[in-house]
Amino acid sequence: MGKPAGYWVNKIRTSFKGGSSSSKSSEDGSASGSRKSDSKHRKNQRTEEGNKNAEAGVVQAESGRKVMVVVDTTSQSKNALQWALTHCVQDEDNITLLHVTKTPIGQGVDETQRERNSRAHEQVHPLKNLCQLKKPNVKTEIVVVETAEEKGKAIVEESKKQGAGVLVLGQRKRTSKWRVIWKRRTKAGMGGGVVEYCIHNSDCMAIAVRKKSNNGGYLITTKRHKDFWLLA
Repeated sequence: MGKPAGYWVNKIRTSFKGGSSSSKSSEDGSASGSRKSDSKHRKNQRTEEGNKNAEAGVVQAESGRKVMVVVDTTSQSKNALQWALTHCVQDEDNITLLHVTKTPIGQGVDETQRERNSRAHEQVHPLKNLCQLKKPNVKTEIVVVETAEEKGKAIVEESKKQGAGVLVLGQRKRTSKWRVIWKRRTKAGMGGGVVEYCIHNSDCMAIAVRKKSNNGGYLITTKRHKDFWLLA
């Protein structure tokens, strides 16, 4: 029998923060008046929670990581960054905002690569300002990569190069037509889109984030979890 939805939601939420919380009922039910006993009880709870996270296939977040967020000018990108700042990034972490652009083909040489990179930095700089506002103690940098290959491959390669501990990507709402096309491409061995490629090929934990429009909260997808709903 499957676990209740709340069981898995709690596992995903605690894994991104790298911590665990004791339930109120366990605190109220503690009958021991000994400080040593209470300490041992809390330690056992943390150990048990960590074991549950491992069973769920969710990697515990460690302090001092590099959190890489793939950004562009879309609302999906901003939503994913806002989720990461609230649920994933800790004060000891570093944030890398990765912006991947395609090398122009069949165009003139009116604009150099340096000029294109400068324009790309300007486009995503408001997101860096958002990071500094929400997490003033966390170092934030912008990395722009121009590539002629598939974006998914470029993102995975750059996350490895930068030593990212977590990779966060925004995700659009899937239409019924898109889901049919994606299933056909998967069966044919052609793979899915950029997000799916990163989730299944990244060395670090890759997290796709989509903001729900009606009820609020976010839908989270990883290699082991698909469309789990987390409240904002």
